[in-house]
Amino acid sequence: MRASGFDEQGNPFSSYPAVGWEPLRCCLRSAAEKEPIALISYAAFTAPSPWREVGPVFVHAEECEGYPKTALFPESYRRGRRLLRTYDAGLTLDYEHIRMTEDDDDVEAAVRELLAVPEVAEVHVRAAEAQCFAFAVRTA
Repeated sequence: MRASGFDEQGNPFSSYPAVGWEPLRCCLRSAAEKEPIALISYAAFTAPSPWREVGPVFVHAEECEGYPKTALFPESYRRGRRLLRTYDAGLTLDYEHIRMTEDDDDVEAAVRELLAVPEVAEVHVRAAEAQCFAFAVRTA
């Protein structure tokens, strides 16, 4: 996207200085004030599905190292207001177990509780303020 100048939906990839709160999808942390970022369209699911929605995510304007510890819950997402969207094994939205965490909640513990529910196979963690998809956690 950076090289082509467009995201996967054909929107221009343009850099601008961060305000300092934006959740960065690329490295799973909040942007620093004035850090060059871009807002792009992103789909968490790649297969055709009614649940394959395209939405905005923030990324660094220049390529970063990404999130290196994919087996560990991101430190910057352990607390705070998050929308936890649950999906079953067929990747259908599981309305019954969707949860919103609050500022002092342990988000990782909430995700673990949801994944312990037999019907839940995947949890999408989203930033509450921007509704941006951050990452997915799946059962083994």
